[in-house]
Amino acid sequence: MNAERARVLIVDDEENQRRGLSSLVGAWGYEVQQARNGQEALETLERFPAQLLITDMMMPVMDGPSLLRRLREQSNPPVSIVVTAFGSLEIALNTIHDLGAFWFLEKPIDPQALKLLLERAGSARRLEEQNQIYERQLSYDGKLAGLVGKTPAMQELFRLIQQLAPSSANVLITGESGTGKEVVARAIHSLSPRAKQPFVALNCAALPESLIESELFGHEKGAFTGALERRAGCFELAHRGTLLLDEIGEMPVSTQAKLLRVLEDGRIRRLGAKAEMEVDVRILAATNRKLEDGIRENTFREDLFYRLNVFRVELAPLRERLDDLPLLAETLIQQMNQKHHLRVSGIDDAAALALRRRTWPGNIRELRNVLERASILAGEGLIRIPHLPSAPGVEAPAPIANDPEAITLRVGTTVDEAERLLIEKTLEHTKNNKTRAADVLGISLKTLHNKLKIYGGDSADA
Repeated sequence: MNAERARVLIVDDEENQRRGLSSLVGAWGYEVQQARNGQEALETLERFPAQLLITDMMMPVMDGPSLLRRLREQSNPPVSIVVTAFGSLEIALNTIHDLGAFWFLEKPIDPQALKLLLERAGSARRLEEQNQIYERQLSYDGKLAGLVGKTPAMQELFRLIQQLAPSSANVLITGESGTGKEVVARAIHSLSPRAKQPFVALNCAALPESLIESELFGHEKGAFTGALERRAGCFELAHRGTLLLDEIGEMPVSTQAKLLRVLEDGRIRRLGAKAEMEVDVRILAATNRKLEDGIRENTFREDLFYRLNVFRVELAPLRERLDDLPLLAETLIQQMNQKHHLRVSGIDDAAALALRRRTWPGNIRELRNVLERASILAGEGLIRIPHLPSAPGVEAPAPIANDPEAITLRVGTTVDEAERLLIEKTLEHTKNNKTRAADVLGISLKTLHNKLKIYGGDSADA
């Protein structure tokens, strides 16, 4: 919450005190209104929805505690700071405990203390407003920071993410391949106080053992053969932000020991460097393996496991949350429409049933690939059974009689003739859009043009 946009209501029966505070707070960039007592404050809030409130304790008509009691009955009350004179400190503390005030200040007010308290109260209000937005999102559309789902498992996941995101605690994200572990990591980062700082992801399984330490910690020029210049590692790049260590179970044991030390003291040393440097990085780790098995097999350090497993987020496979398929499909089709400039409106009932019958070993990643192919084949309108690929264990749909999109070939048709008929039918389906036809056929646009030249039917794209 920026001070320039935050609204503050100051409630005090002493005019000089009220005006002095208003002038001071207004000079800090806040929008300020005044009220002489609690009753007038309630009336003012109806036309001036303040996010922050500074109130005196002892006032006529309606005092500070009575005002706070009335505010507690409202759905979205301002964050309140209580101002108390000497002798009413105990009352102020009880007010904070019983009536939910943010904190108190004693008179005479220290301007710097008030400024700091307003900033902290503003941060608390901003976090509260964000949580309210996310709760509404969960209630209305089942979406949270790139994640989609209305099943109980996903709703519980959303609540857990909102609880742990504001902290800097390490998180271990587990689940089968394709369940969206990196999406969860990005959601945690985007909802955290580090959201405006870097998010860096490193796939520990994609690097040989000889390079992973350089990727993590960086290196100096000449540190090893091929180190032609100084290079910052992932910890430096993620300073003040978040580092995702994907496939953490594949990290070499020797590197695990060095990672553990960084987690313990928050300091790294580039390869070849003499001095260490401090880093402030939140660690998120992801794996599709059971790290407990790695501990028993001596391929994963037990002490590192406990360091990473402060919070554990386990993702359910798609086959256990099939009721989320309609919402997932809708979201993915919208993405495909934007990516490929399509106009697909949804999935018909038969195709939706076919999707539910699949076992989805590749989870959401597999669903995305299936829907991308189907969207390109459909082009517009509804995705139907013929647009879906067959799947092991799922009965293939029977041919549809008189299907206008089907191609009938007589025995004896040459391969060249069959290819020509397939290309012509695909161009007819895409309304002569050659770029889309090439995507459907799985060939390059250049290859399509060359084949059309052979057939004598090349022309400009539609």
